[in-house]
Amino acid sequence: MTITTEGPAPGVSGAADTEQHVLRLYRSHLSKGRAILAELFGSHMEVASSGAWLTTSDGERFLNCGGYGVFIMGARHPIVMEAVLEQLNRHPIATRILLEPTVARAAEAIVSVAPQGLDRVHFAVSGAEAVETALKLARAHGKRHIVATEQGYHGKSLGALSASGKEVYRRPFEPLLPDVSRVPYGDADALEAALAARPGESCFIVEPVQGEGGVIIPPPDYLRRAAALCRSYDAFLVLDEVQTGMGRLGHWWGADLAGIEPDVLLVGKALGGGVLPVSAALASRRVFAPFDKDPYLHTGTFSGAPVLMAAVQGAVRAVTEERLVTRAMNLGRQLLPEIERIVLRNCADLVVEVRGEGLLIGIELVEGGLAGELLIELFNHGVVANHSMNGSTVVRFTPPAILTDSDVNFLLESIDGATRDLVDKRARMPEGSH
Repeated sequence: MTITTEGPAPGVSGAADTEQHVLRLYRSHLSKGRAILAELFGSHMEVASSGAWLTTSDGERFLNCGGYGVFIMGARHPIVMEAVLEQLNRHPIATRILLEPTVARAAEAIVSVAPQGLDRVHFAVSGAEAVETALKLARAHGKRHIVATEQGYHGKSLGALSASGKEVYRRPFEPLLPDVSRVPYGDADALEAALAARPGESCFIVEPVQGEGGVIIPPPDYLRRAAALCRSYDAFLVLDEVQTGMGRLGHWWGADLAGIEPDVLLVGKALGGGVLPVSAALASRRVFAPFDKDPYLHTGTFSGAPVLMAAVQGAVRAVTEERLVTRAMNLGRQLLPEIERIVLRNCADLVVEVRGEGLLIGIELVEGGLAGELLIELFNHGVVANHSMNGSTVVRFTPPAILTDSDVNFLLESIDGATRDLVDKRARMPEGSH
């Protein structure tokens, strides 16, 4: 099967009317806030994507360094598309009663690249669902005390939200799960105090790098010490790699980078190959035992749906065959110092730090408004990036590992132009309005 990844740009006739119509639909049926946000970015409407680029209804193209970590292999990767389309045309959704080979092969594929010992898989759709799976596994083993990190992000379903670290998202929905403690990210001593207070009862959930927290990288020995503490105090270690997994950090997993073996590893976003939403919780046989014993203890109608499982197999193949983990590492090593050099040359007084691991890179500004302004300037220069939901002063780049040399040059030139324009516009603002 031949997959065409380059399509014609959408027609421009009537584009403005179409965009205004869609804005009205957003306001009427989706979210007024989302409509306002879209207007800040010029009311552009994305209608097509291919590789590292997306196209709007008026024919403009943007380098996609956003997507919250989904597009490690770009959009519509041919290997993933071929697998999904073949499955879609043959058998997309299963009865969940009979044996179904696609989910078995998908489990085998993800286990083959997972950290050693994680040989059981529960598939879900969203990252938050994977978090819920881990929390339920922990409870099934008597670990009812959740230890989470400040500024950590694990999703917005009620259980996942209970472990997430930003109060503004939790407060409207309280009371959430009881018995949750929070410790500063990167502080192993604080973690030890929390685990020591409840030996044998705790589940520690943590990200290898905090993505929504603002690309926060822990001290080099933090995760290894955390894993040792969890063993010492008989606690569960859940490593949330929904954003960092599948090569984003220049390693298959943050667990590999840290040299640890968690009890449960969570994966999502890139697991669907940038084509379909899929997530998974991977666990050891011992940890997974409650779900092994009763297959109906934790289920979901679309868990393991064949069309999603085809995407998983395609995603693992694409990352493996195209050596995207190594490419992510090399691109990250190229981009990070160049972005830092450009930013510090153009607007050092507006920047706290440039930091990153692999292709998860953040620019921390001195205040949140500047982060929003920089996102808009980047967009004006043809680049889509993301804000960080728990770290509002950080602009985050999650480019795909398929960037060409010309893509890299475009990105760096765009950052250069965006930061220069940011400074120029602020210089023209009336005194005291910054």
